[in-house]
Amino acid sequence: MSPEITKPNGKALIKPLRSMPPIERFTPLTPHLAISPTVTVVVPAMNEAENLPHVFATLPQWIDEIVLVDGNSVDDTVAVARRLRPNVKIVTQTGKGKGDALAAGFAASTGDIIVMIDADGSTDGHEIISFVGALVTGADFVKGSRYAAGGGSDDLTFNRRFGNRVLTGIVNVMYGTQYTDLCYGYNAFWARHLDVLNLDCDGFEVETLLNIRAAKAGLKVHEVPSHERNRIHGESNLHVVRDGLRVLKTILRERRRQPAPPRPEPATAPAADRGVA
Repeated sequence: MSPEITKPNGKALIKPLRSMPPIERFTPLTPHLAISPTVTVVVPAMNEAENLPHVFATLPQWIDEIVLVDGNSVDDTVAVARRLRPNVKIVTQTGKGKGDALAAGFAASTGDIIVMIDADGSTDGHEIISFVGALVTGADFVKGSRYAAGGGSDDLTFNRRFGNRVLTGIVNVMYGTQYTDLCYGYNAFWARHLDVLNLDCDGFEVETLLNIRAAKAGLKVHEVPSHERNRIHGESNLHVVRDGLRVLKTILRERRRQPAPPRPEPATAPAADRGVA
């Protein structure tokens, strides 16, 4: 084991590196990549029984936990989820809205890393490896971007695209960020930052809230390209004007909110230990 050299005040100090976790703690992702953190995927769903087979088919087998938050569905959403993944954790939503559902799902998660995806088939679970890879190599919060090189969308109308660009620009000016995509529901982060993110909204403004609070808290935010597909079955509950106004109100309100300090990285799981093997 090689020594770690630090130079506080210009003086070199030599101390031994912490040992790697035991091999049984690593989860193989590919023949060349393994990680030690556990991964939870949170899926908010309401009446998505027809879409779940497509969504779950894209989720990697190495995921440690799937939390499905059911928004009191009147179809077979829960039964289909249990048939597809017998070990799925079902959380019944007591409130309303996507933000409320995600908050319930985050609270029930036990993984070191939390990934949030949609249940309508628009987000591709095969991309999770990109999000996890960015986290284990130094990021605190990873957001999918349909505008990053390699990303795209089959579902963005002119109004949605225009509104997203305007709102993204406002956030970049107000908060000093360099985001390319603000209103996208594919994100991942270390669970230890849940206190900083402190999800307390109900609707589709949830992605904006997470992105702003991550930036204000000084978290290392990294964007990865993502391709959004069309919803497979059913109709979206998103309303461009109404939800756009909610997003704008969230942007302005968060300007006055004092950020919570981020939780330090656990001493027993440094980035070098929890990352690539």
